[in-house]
Amino acid sequence: MSRPAIEVADIIRAQGIRFLHKYRSSLDFQQLKAFHAIRNCRTAALGGHVDACAQCGYRAISFNSCRNRSCPKCQAQSRHRWIAARERELLSTTYFHVVFTVPRELNHLAFENQRVFYGLLFSASAATTLEVAADRKHLGAEIGMLSILHTWGQNLLLHPHIHCVIPGGGISPDQKRWIPSRSRFFLPVRVLGRVFRGKFIAGLKRLYRKGELRCVGPAAALADPKEFSRLLRQLHRSDWFVYAKPAFGGPSQVLRYLGRYTHRVAISNHRLQAFDGESVTFHWKDYAHGSKQSTMTLTATEFLRRLFLHALPKGFVRIRSFGFLANRFRVTRLKLCRQLLAGDSFDSAPRPVPLQQATAWYCPRCGTTMILIRRFTFIEWLSRGVAFDSS
Repeated sequence: MSRPAIEVADIIRAQGIRFLHKYRSSLDFQQLKAFHAIRNCRTAALGGHVDACAQCGYRAISFNSCRNRSCPKCQAQSRHRWIAARERELLSTTYFHVVFTVPRELNHLAFENQRVFYGLLFSASAATTLEVAADRKHLGAEIGMLSILHTWGQNLLLHPHIHCVIPGGGISPDQKRWIPSRSRFFLPVRVLGRVFRGKFIAGLKRLYRKGELRCVGPAAALADPKEFSRLLRQLHRSDWFVYAKPAFGGPSQVLRYLGRYTHRVAISNHRLQAFDGESVTFHWKDYAHGSKQSTMTLTATEFLRRLFLHALPKGFVRIRSFGFLANRFRVTRLKLCRQLLAGDSFDSAPRPVPLQQATAWYCPRCGTTMILIRRFTFIEWLSRGVAFDSS
């Protein structure tokens, strides 16, 4: 993919001071950390390294990446490593994609309580899926699932939702057979929606009762128990929709899917269309109107405000596994699943591209692998103590 003409870092460098002047008092440490990281990513401020070709002697200098998980440029290597590990866990069966979303009325509460709110979103969606799948009226099996948190919509506003990748079937209660789901239907979405609504609202009640929900800012009215109860009644009356796609194939398709979803950030540089120094225009899909492709223009400060809504709390894990894919069960349960699926007709999972091959840098002159010969700091760069000769 070619390098985009406009990057998020360009907008930060051009309008970052104005953005901080307007919003600094409302930004937390992780948002400020992401701001500075993206601004300095692959610049001399982070130091760098010199690489050389052992064949022809060509040298090149590169500045270091920030490795912040909110940065549009720093997810490729993390994605390669993560997918390489997941490839070993794929099963020779179809997979489904299920999405759990909370009503927009909860957005203010979500933003003020990110750690507990998103944690509840994970636990409620997983418990719902595992419970409905275990019901003999639906599948009657122990399933496994991989859950990925996204907090944004295409317009960059807050839109918390969980993407789930789920093998199409599970282990029977007696652990003696694999129970497959139907090829175009996994679990009834209406049932999932009702159970998810009940579990999530019950979780909110628990958090509120224990005093673990911060009702401040736009959510300040909910500090009044009567207002909080009114919100819960409103949530109970509405339908909570769960989205489910038909099975999207076997292991090779799953790898491609995971590559698109797991390490995605709120907006990629390739979605940016124009920046005139004051306003940012970017591509987006309007899912409310049939996924219509459109463009949106925001002031640079509003664009950055929306972008940093999605910086997660420190240490918060945004990719989690449940059921027979949970860490404590994974090794033994996957071994059992493979034994039960041994006679299945699906091809075995494809071998991934080795990490070193996927991330290697080759000499632009002769094609030989470039070799790291020196690292340098920002201070060394300023003093030009780095030997650089690209001739």
